Amino acid sequence: MPSDTTFWDKIATRYAAMPIGNQAAYDQTLERVAAHLTSSDHVVEIGCGTATTTLTLAPRVARMLATDASAEMVRIAREKAVAQGMDTIEIVQARSDDTRLATGAYDVVMAFSFLHLVEELDRTLGEVAAMLKPGGLFISKTPCLGAMWYLRPVLPVLRMLGKAPGGVAFFSPEVLEAAIRRAGFEIIETGDYPAKTPPRRFVVARKL
Repeated sequence: MPSDTTFWDKIATRYAAMPIGNQAAYDQTLERVAAHLTSSDHVVEIGCGTATTTLTLAPRVARMLATDASAEMVRIAREKAVAQGMDTIEIVQARSDDTRLATGAYDVVMAFSFLHLVEELDRTLGEVAAMLKPGGLFISKTPCLGAMWYLRPVLPVLRMLGKAPGGVAFFSPEVLEAAIRRAGFEIIETGDYPAKTPPRRFVVARKL
């Protein structure tokens, strides 16, 4: 069974070429994210993939750091940044527990389609809190797969075949939001984009 980084390295080129599944929902998500960003913000996105979202939002902020654990995802993201002439963005290979990120200096941390793939949700959210200034924002959007119980027996087979990543978590929006609060955040906005099952819960939370 491949490791998570092996899986994402393997599919990176194909992933980069895939069209956005629901453009309207993606645009709506970007609109809500942008409403919380300012031109002076220093922002980090964890689990950035090939940095499509990072590159879209980077012109709205002062500095953008994009991170991903996959070397191939980072390689492609850097190529895209160069091609687009983006000089306010840095892209590095790093996990959320990388000590270089735990500065307490960021205004915003973003994580999209990421939290359902981490090994320990509470620990990861603690790492996010360590990145942020007091009052900083954590903006995330997460597939909440708790109601999709029928996928559980299928995933191990797909992982053995190299068709799915390891550690996919099945939780509800309520469980996700409770974990965010436990990590020391106040939730100030939620939404589902698109508004259908499974929920893709959008959450904006402020570090207390």
